[in-house]
Amino acid sequence: MDKAIRKVIIVGGGTAGWLTAGTLAAEHLANTDSGIEVCLIESPDVAIIGVGEGTWPTMRATLKKMGISETEFIRHCDASFKQGAKFAKWVTGAEDDAYYHPLVLPQGYAEINLAPFWQQHKADMPFADAVSFQGYLCDQGLAPKQNTTPEYAHVANYAYHLDAGKFAAFLQQHCTQKLGVKHILDHVTAVNAAADGDIASVATRQHGDISGDLFIDCSGFKSLLLGQHYQIPFICKKHILFNDRALAVQLPYADEHSAIASHTISTAQSAGWIWDIGLPTRRGVGYVYSSAHIDDAAAERELRQYIRPALGPQADSIALRKINIVPGHRQLFWHKNCVAVGLAAGFLEPLEASALVLVELSAAMISEQLPANRAVMDIVAKRFNDKFLYRWERIIDFLKLHYVLTQRTDSAYWRDNCNADTIPAELQALLQLWRYEPPWHRDFSQVDEVFPSASYQYVLYGMGFKTQTRPTARRADNSALAQQHFAKNAELTAKLLRGLPANRELLNKIRQFGLPKI
Repeated sequence: MDKAIRKVIIVGGGTAGWLTAGTLAAEHLANTDSGIEVCLIESPDVAIIGVGEGTWPTMRATLKKMGISETEFIRHCDASFKQGAKFAKWVTGAEDDAYYHPLVLPQGYAEINLAPFWQQHKADMPFADAVSFQGYLCDQGLAPKQNTTPEYAHVANYAYHLDAGKFAAFLQQHCTQKLGVKHILDHVTAVNAAADGDIASVATRQHGDISGDLFIDCSGFKSLLLGQHYQIPFICKKHILFNDRALAVQLPYADEHSAIASHTISTAQSAGWIWDIGLPTRRGVGYVYSSAHIDDAAAERELRQYIRPALGPQADSIALRKINIVPGHRQLFWHKNCVAVGLAAGFLEPLEASALVLVELSAAMISEQLPANRAVMDIVAKRFNDKFLYRWERIIDFLKLHYVLTQRTDSAYWRDNCNADTIPAELQALLQLWRYEPPWHRDFSQVDEVFPSASYQYVLYGMGFKTQTRPTARRADNSALAQQHFAKNAELTAKLLRGLPANRELLNKIRQFGLPKI
């Protein structure tokens, strides 16, 4: 039990495997004699899912810690800048129905909650526009920084859109060439258990048994170690989040000068929603939907109708890729000396790009709290499980929030999403509370919430939610301060609209000249 943790085996590649490998290897000096050994085993025949093309701003810090140049990342991964998400037709389904969930906090958020002050004049301006500048930047297709802004620094907070296949290959090269990760291309054919129930080794077709001290399951939906070997139950969440199918397609631009959207576009349909992600060389588009509310043929027709303005007659014949989804997660994520990351741990749906951030958060916690020896591993495992069960529950709440406030009644899908039986109890309680007091810092118990209270504000008030606040002395005293912040946001918006380049313009300059190093 006091055996030191010296060798980590990661089963599975893709984005989850290589992000985890890179995070561990960089922090624990895998490229030195004194560091731990990180070995990634990847099947040569299993293709990655490869449609997770949206990240969170956290990815900037993750890549920086791994020693990756942002310039090289953008050049090699067909990456573009993402400044939030635009939700179209989620409220009423009308053509002009849209709101933003930007990646910047509302103006003065640490000092004052502007929501009740905005509500007094909400007819004049959408919430996101009143408290942040980022929706305006997205409307104009502007970048979040200038070509003189150093790598990973920002003028407006940003994440990325990227080509998942190219990203995995880029990470593989960096991890193996710079960080000392050992890469084995082989099939795992069996899991060999030790007498105490731990995993002693995994058997491979050509490299024999490969032993380790900690095994990380990044084997995707198969969940070879945690799911198949340990039989950790899968908790299905389809009764809350209905979407269980996706159809994906890649669309070319009209020409090399076409604008690149600065945000993910999520457009509601009759039984789900369509994502639209702009990369430098193409758009990634897909329809995620509920098979209980629409059949595959009808979903395909809706998707082809969406892409017809871009493709014309070709929209009727372009090949679509079908992906089956079982929304949910494992009952535990760390059991014995095995921890699951990525799809092996679970998946909900693509909304709000929560899948990749869970990979980042999982890899970071494993790395930061890597057990010194087997004796303390179960303590770390319990802490990990508690933290991530909470995170999955809160993500489910936040994703469901997008559906429960709709005013659409045009299909059973939208009506069923508003059924109280499908809404988690914690979310129902918060919605009741927020009818009288807007979300703010005190509403959540963790200092590192996956979705902060600001995100709830953007979705709530973007969807037309009403909070009936009562007058208080504190609020009256803060009225002048609120007006100052509204004015400051308007000034900042005008300044940034004048000073920032178009998304494509900046990306072209990065490809040609690169970004300054910090």
